[in-house]
Amino acid sequence: VDIIFKSVPAGVGETGKLKLSFGQFKEAVEEGIKWAEREGYAWKKDLHRTESYGTLENASIEAVSETAIRRGIDQLGTLGSGNHFLEIQIVDKIYDKDIAKIMGIEEEGQITVMIHTGSRGFGHQIASDYIAFLTRKYRDVVKKLPDRELVYAPFNSEDGQKYWQAMAAAANFAWNNRQIITYWVRKSFENVFKTDAENLGLELIYDVAHNIAKIEEHKIDGKTRKVIVHRKGATRAFPAGHPELVEEYRNIGQPVIIPGSMGTASYMLLGLPQAMDLSFGSTAHGAGRTMSREAAKRRYRYGEVIERLNKMGILVKSSTKEGVVEEVPEAYKDIDEVANVTQEVGISKIVARLRPIAVIKG
Repeated sequence: VDIIFKSVPAGVGETGKLKLSFGQFKEAVEEGIKWAEREGYAWKKDLHRTESYGTLENASIEAVSETAIRRGIDQLGTLGSGNHFLEIQIVDKIYDKDIAKIMGIEEEGQITVMIHTGSRGFGHQIASDYIAFLTRKYRDVVKKLPDRELVYAPFNSEDGQKYWQAMAAAANFAWNNRQIITYWVRKSFENVFKTDAENLGLELIYDVAHNIAKIEEHKIDGKTRKVIVHRKGATRAFPAGHPELVEEYRNIGQPVIIPGSMGTASYMLLGLPQAMDLSFGSTAHGAGRTMSREAAKRRYRYGEVIERLNKMGILVKSSTKEGVVEEVPEAYKDIDEVANVTQEVGISKIVARLRPIAVIKG
């Protein structure tokens, strides 16, 4: 855990080990994890276990501000803050042994690593830039909205297309970011156990996107239509046989991850056919907060949170005390209940329950 903590910078504004030129950064955000594989940070098989094979094709750095580039160019391979984490977990319970085995989850007691992070300051700046720009340009639209951050532009307009290209660049950054962290995790395990990552079985199960918009085909009023599905706090959950699934999982459906919060479990699930009818092929991405970060800081103290987690057998490493207190498990809904509800309504199926034994936070 100490070696991973040193290898994967965590916290607000933290920079990574990679020092990229503008040309290298351009390739990374326009190509997705094909760039990471070419540079030696990804295995070939990683691409085939990543949503959309880790690339949105229409990404363009020309649609991104210089400020966003400055914020992102040295942040690849960093965890960030907030609800982002890196956890070493243990497989607590397997609900479907056949499906779990296809995913690489062989037995209860198996060790796994879960990484939850995204496009860092790069994506945040892209969103801030376009919200500010569109708010100024589409004042009539903003007047009708409950929140100015919901401002939008017509998709086929020049503004809409530029944002689409910028968002795709942020998605490609996020895939590369998680992939580079995966690289450092593999190196850390190799360092400790004195054997290579392949021998240790450190294969990627799946990399799933969230907080992303995608062009997809869905049935609406009995007709198949091409639409933009924006998943915010949600993740894709396509069923078996869907043509957009990576070949590795096309026969069983898309793996879905519902992460917990430090002291709570996380779940591996599978997309089901009913999700296509009920939720545009989507399911929950997490439990969702019941308490604001400020409220959590007022109510809980760092020492008591750490002591309680240690008693549960969970080691915590964080770059800040606030990062732990803000994400105290009680600040979230019951993760078991959330996972069970998604199964009961038929949008995803529980495959395995994972519990944390070590947590790295920003």
